[in-house]
Amino acid sequence: MIFLTHDEYKIACYIWLILALIVFITLIFVKAPYGRHRTSGWGVEISARKGWMIMESIPALFLTLILIIGNNRDFIVLFFWIIWTAHYVNRAWSWPNRAKLDQKLMPLSVVIFAIIFNTINCWLNGIWLFDLSHGYELSWFIDPRFLLGVSVFFLGMRINIKSDNILFSLRDDGSTGYKIPRGGLFERVSSPNYLGEIIQWIGFAIATWSLAGLTFAIWTFCNLAPRAFAHHGWYNEEFSNYPRERKALIPLSLIHISEPTRPRLISYAVFCLKK
Repeated sequence: MIFLTHDEYKIACYIWLILALIVFITLIFVKAPYGRHRTSGWGVEISARKGWMIMESIPALFLTLILIIGNNRDFIVLFFWIIWTAHYVNRAWSWPNRAKLDQKLMPLSVVIFAIIFNTINCWLNGIWLFDLSHGYELSWFIDPRFLLGVSVFFLGMRINIKSDNILFSLRDDGSTGYKIPRGGLFERVSSPNYLGEIIQWIGFAIATWSLAGLTFAIWTFCNLAPRAFAHHGWYNEEFSNYPRERKALIPLSLIHISEPTRPRLISYAVFCLKK
């Protein structure tokens, strides 16, 4: 058992949501220093492949496995654990080994921050699923919220994996530089892989119908949306022939804003408009 009352649990979720907003605003101004946005001054660096495997597997795979032992393990909770684990097996093992990360580095500080982030999200979702929820009735398998949520989750997973496959294919010729991605949702947005992951956790939140799931979905957006904006700006600066019709994250924009300055980005970032 995990000794935490429902009220204490809600307070923890609300505090975590406030921090998500702070991180979102921070990341609008400060690009996370890995991948194409890697810069010096962030301390000791380690292998990017090892960093990804460590920060995605230690909390998301091993912590949830620890939490499930001795706690609620009904069929539906086990199903949620399985789809959660499937996502992180891809993120922690498949993705780092398929991506061309040879000789690439990332700051150890980024790995540590990611471990903290993943640990808290896993803890909030784990204690809800395996303890505080007291399980789900079998009738939840035919509940519209479950059916819709699971469908959205797998739609997001498909978008995420297909988009990653397109990115991997750009370096099938052995090159290590960046190119303009083509095909799939890349024809509409600059970061469909991030869009897919956001959709996944929205689906998980609907399927579990929980504050924990909602918190994770919001955190995923707050973490990945600024990254998508940064990628979009980088593509436009790096490639003179980058498709101008592409948006940063969401295919359909309500307003078109051209060449905004960084301070103005905050005012429309939540709408994921084209930079």
